Amino acid sequence: MELDHSIEAKMDNLFHNQHPEMTGFTLVELVMTMVIAGILAAVVAPRFFDNNIFQSRGFADQIQATLRYAQKVAIAQRTTVCVVDTATEIGLYAADCTTPLNVLAAQRCATDDLDYQHKRCAPAGVSITSAPGNLSFTALGSTPAQKIYTVSDATPITVEDETGYVHSP
Repeated sequence: MELDHSIEAKMDNLFHNQHPEMTGFTLVELVMTMVIAGILAAVVAPRFFDNNIFQSRGFADQIQATLRYAQKVAIAQRTTVCVVDTATEIGLYAADCTTPLNVLAAQRCATDDLDYQHKRCAPAGVSITSAPGNLSFTALGSTPAQKIYTVSDATPITVEDETGYVHSP
Protein backbone atom coordinates (compact mmCIF):
# COMPACT_ATOMS: atom_id res chain seq x y z
CA MET A 1 0.00 0.00 0.00
CA GLU A 2 2.79 2.39 0.79
CA LEU A 3 4.21 1.95 -2.70
CA ASP A 4 0.91 2.95 -4.26
CA HIS A 5 0.68 6.04 -2.06
CA SER A 6 4.13 7.29 -3.14
CA ILE A 7 3.26 6.77 -6.81
CA GLU A 8 0.05 8.73 -6.29
CA ALA A 9 1.96 11.55 -4.65
CA LYS A 10 4.50 11.67 -7.47
CA MET A 11 1.77 11.66 -10.11
CA ASP A 12 -0.08 14.40 -8.22
CA ASN A 13 3.08 16.53 -8.10
CA LEU A 14 3.74 15.82 -11.78
CA PHE A 15 0.31 16.90 -12.95
CA HIS A 16 0.09 19.93 -10.71
CA ASN A 17 3.52 21.20 -11.83
CA GLN A 18 5.07 21.30 -8.37
CA HIS A 19 8.49 20.00 -9.40
CA PRO A 20 11.11 22.71 -9.63
CA GLU A 21 12.32 21.32 -13.01
CA MET A 22 8.93 21.92 -14.62
CA THR A 23 8.33 25.64 -14.23
CA GLY A 24 7.56 26.52 -17.87
CA PHE A 25 9.25 29.09 -20.12
CA THR A 26 11.28 31.92 -18.70
CA LEU A 27 10.77 35.49 -19.76
CA VAL A 28 14.15 35.46 -21.54
CA GLU A 29 13.13 32.42 -23.62
CA LEU A 30 9.84 34.02 -24.62
CA VAL A 31 11.51 37.32 -25.57
CA MET A 32 14.21 35.53 -27.62
CA THR A 33 11.53 33.52 -29.46
CA MET A 34 9.68 36.71 -30.32
CA VAL A 35 12.91 38.40 -31.49
CA ILE A 36 13.76 35.45 -33.78
CA ALA A 37 10.20 35.37 -35.13
CA GLY A 38 10.40 39.12 -35.82
CA ILE A 39 13.69 38.79 -37.69
CA LEU A 40 12.29 35.95 -39.81
CA ALA A 41 9.17 37.97 -40.56
CA ALA A 42 11.24 40.98 -41.62
CA VAL A 43 13.68 39.04 -43.81
CA VAL A 44 11.83 36.02 -45.17
CA ALA A 45 8.26 37.24 -45.61
CA PRO A 46 8.94 39.92 -48.27
CA ARG A 47 10.99 37.50 -50.33
CA PHE A 48 8.38 34.78 -49.96
CA PHE A 49 5.59 37.02 -51.20
CA ASP A 50 7.60 38.57 -54.07
CA ASN A 51 5.90 37.40 -57.26
CA ASN A 52 8.80 38.53 -59.48
CA ILE A 53 10.97 35.59 -58.36
CA PHE A 54 8.33 33.09 -59.44
CA GLN A 55 7.83 34.87 -62.76
CA SER A 56 11.60 34.91 -63.39
CA ARG A 57 11.89 31.18 -62.72
CA GLY A 58 8.86 30.43 -64.91
CA PHE A 59 10.21 32.52 -67.78
CA ALA A 60 13.63 30.87 -67.44
CA ASP A 61 11.91 27.50 -67.80
CA GLN A 62 10.13 28.78 -70.93
CA ILE A 63 13.42 29.94 -72.43
CA GLN A 64 15.06 26.60 -71.70
CA ALA A 65 12.15 24.76 -73.31
CA THR A 66 12.23 27.12 -76.32
CA LEU A 67 15.96 26.52 -76.82
CA ARG A 68 15.48 22.75 -76.66
CA TYR A 69 12.56 23.04 -79.05
CA ALA A 70 14.65 25.11 -81.49
CA GLN A 71 17.29 22.37 -81.50
CA LYS A 72 14.67 19.69 -82.16
CA VAL A 73 13.09 21.71 -84.99
CA ALA A 74 16.53 22.17 -86.58
CA ILE A 75 17.16 18.42 -86.47
CA ALA A 76 13.66 17.44 -87.61
CA GLN A 77 13.57 19.88 -90.53
CA ARG A 78 17.26 19.43 -91.37
CA THR A 79 17.83 23.15 -91.44
CA THR A 80 19.43 25.88 -89.38
CA VAL A 81 17.27 27.52 -86.74
CA CYS A 82 18.35 30.91 -85.44
CA VAL A 83 17.51 32.05 -81.90
CA VAL A 84 17.35 35.83 -81.54
CA ASP A 85 17.03 37.41 -78.12
CA THR A 86 16.49 40.91 -76.81
CA ALA A 87 16.21 42.16 -73.25
CA THR A 88 12.54 41.14 -73.04
CA GLU A 89 11.92 38.40 -75.62
CA ILE A 90 13.39 35.42 -77.40
CA GLY A 91 12.34 34.30 -80.88
CA LEU A 92 12.94 31.53 -83.41
CA TYR A 93 13.89 32.38 -86.99
CA ALA A 94 15.01 30.62 -90.16
CA ALA A 95 18.69 30.41 -91.12
CA ASP A 96 18.80 34.05 -92.26
CA CYS A 97 17.77 35.18 -88.73
CA THR A 98 15.08 37.47 -90.18
CA THR A 99 12.31 35.11 -91.35
CA PRO A 100 10.19 34.07 -88.33
CA LEU A 101 9.40 30.43 -87.69
CA ASN A 102 5.77 30.26 -86.63
CA VAL A 103 6.23 27.17 -84.52
CA LEU A 104 5.55 28.45 -81.01
CA ALA A 105 2.19 28.99 -79.36
CA ALA A 106 0.83 32.43 -80.12
CA GLN A 107 1.99 35.02 -77.62
CA ARG A 108 1.70 38.74 -78.25
CA CYS A 109 4.67 40.70 -76.88
CA ALA A 110 3.46 44.23 -77.58
CA THR A 111 0.22 45.77 -78.72
CA ASP A 112 1.68 46.75 -82.10
CA ASP A 113 3.40 43.38 -82.62
CA LEU A 114 1.48 41.72 -85.44
CA ASP A 115 3.98 38.96 -86.17
CA TYR A 116 4.19 37.27 -82.79
CA GLN A 117 3.95 33.50 -83.18
CA HIS A 118 7.70 32.96 -83.05
CA LYS A 119 8.45 34.72 -79.74
CA ARG A 120 8.45 34.18 -75.99
CA CYS A 121 7.94 37.42 -74.08
CA ALA A 122 9.22 38.25 -70.60
CA PRO A 123 6.69 39.21 -67.93
CA ALA A 124 6.83 42.73 -66.52
CA GLY A 125 9.95 43.27 -64.44
CA VAL A 126 11.80 40.26 -65.92
CA SER A 127 14.70 40.63 -68.35
CA ILE A 128 17.10 38.44 -70.33
CA THR A 129 20.84 39.00 -70.49
CA SER A 130 23.19 37.08 -72.76
CA ALA A 131 26.31 37.51 -74.81
CA PRO A 132 25.73 39.64 -77.91
CA GLY A 133 24.90 37.89 -81.14
CA ASN A 134 22.42 35.27 -82.23
CA LEU A 135 22.53 31.57 -81.47
CA SER A 136 21.98 29.08 -84.27
CA PHE A 137 21.33 25.35 -84.22
CA THR A 138 22.54 23.42 -87.26
CA ALA A 139 20.75 20.49 -88.87
CA LEU A 140 22.75 18.22 -86.54
CA GLY A 141 21.58 20.13 -83.46
CA SER A 142 24.97 21.65 -82.71
CA THR A 143 25.92 25.28 -82.15
CA PRO A 144 29.13 27.05 -83.20
CA ALA A 145 29.77 28.57 -79.75
CA GLN A 146 28.59 28.29 -76.17
CA LYS A 147 26.01 30.85 -75.06
CA ILE A 148 24.69 31.61 -71.59
CA TYR A 149 21.29 33.20 -70.96
CA THR A 150 20.47 34.75 -67.57
CA VAL A 151 16.90 35.64 -66.64
CA SER A 152 16.66 38.23 -63.81
CA ASP A 153 16.99 36.28 -60.54
CA ALA A 154 16.91 32.77 -62.01
CA THR A 155 19.83 30.41 -62.58
CA PRO A 156 21.67 30.82 -65.90
CA ILE A 157 20.82 28.63 -68.89
CA THR A 158 23.79 27.31 -70.83
CA VAL A 159 23.81 26.10 -74.43
CA GLU A 160 26.97 24.07 -75.00
CA ASP A 161 28.95 24.44 -78.20
CA GLU A 162 29.27 21.50 -80.60
CA THR A 163 26.57 19.40 -78.88
CA GLY A 164 23.88 22.06 -78.43
CA TYR A 165 23.10 20.63 -74.98
CA VAL A 166 20.76 23.04 -73.12
CA HIS A 167 20.93 22.94 -69.33
CA SER A 168 20.83 24.87 -66.07
CA PRO A 169 23.62 24.23 -63.57
